[in-house]
Amino acid sequence: MSEADITAAPGELEVVVRVRTEEADGIASFELRTADGSALPSFDAGAHIDVHLPGPMIRQYSLCNPPGERHRYVIAVLREPSGRGGSARMHDLKVGDLLIISHPRNAFPLDAENGTKLLVAGGIGITPLKAMAHALTLRGIDFELHYFARSVSRAAFRDALATEPFAAAVRFHFDGDGASLPLADETLAPERIAHIYLCGPTGFIDKVREQAIARGFAAERIHVEHFSAENNASCGRSFVVEAVRSGATVTVGENESIARALERAGVQVLTSCEQGLCGACLTPVLEGIPEHRDEYQTAAEKAENAKITICCSRARTPVLRLDI
Repeated sequence: MSEADITAAPGELEVVVRVRTEEADGIASFELRTADGSALPSFDAGAHIDVHLPGPMIRQYSLCNPPGERHRYVIAVLREPSGRGGSARMHDLKVGDLLIISHPRNAFPLDAENGTKLLVAGGIGITPLKAMAHALTLRGIDFELHYFARSVSRAAFRDALATEPFAAAVRFHFDGDGASLPLADETLAPERIAHIYLCGPTGFIDKVREQAIARGFAAERIHVEHFSAENNASCGRSFVVEAVRSGATVTVGENESIARALERAGVQVLTSCEQGLCGACLTPVLEGIPEHRDEYQTAAEKAENAKITICCSRARTPVLRLDI
């Protein structure tokens, strides 16, 4: 985008695409820097940024460079042909293009303990775990990084990971080599591993988490970040949503989300991932019972029925009254 197309609001950053690298089939990385070379806000391993794209749309991408770096942010994006356009717009970016991004936020932080960590990535889920590997190396904490990908050509950062100081801790698993889940029992050893960090598609995470719990890991020792979710917002019967603060009432059709229905009625809504992963659209529920389909809220939070992710969740009752 040109300078005329973007303006950073308070709390946002204007950055330039300085380097673009094809990391694997369908995966490109982007090195982002400030135009004047000034330092970027610091971040911790596991952090992500919002990237504002034409549409308009906002997409979230994990930072994958070493957390100590202040001169650049590096993100990697998988082009998804069946996606909603964000990845295609990212892959259209060229060196020199300007972007508006948020300050880094972290919903997937490393714990402060010194015990051995197990990092398990599926596909593009390698991005936050790569940053964690850098951070753990700096802290002198033992870890293993297991990276599952369909093939060598689909594994982002493969060459870089093989030459990092922590290369000996990295294990690659490729479908073409017959390597698949479950992980070996000696890898998922509760007496040896203090915490597990999982990132990748929902189905992949569920399999590893189930195996870890079966091996004796407590749920609080398993930390996850989903990079995709089943988009079920368009599955189910229609229902009515009352947007109390906006004074609008709208029927949500069988094939649309609450967010899209509200937008159709002229209600301004904030969405980002549109998959129930990030919590950007979390909205207070005043009356009615949601049907939660997100991966953001905990089971306890869902049981309270106090908030709903309007990008993907639906209603169990004929009417939902929302504070929006």
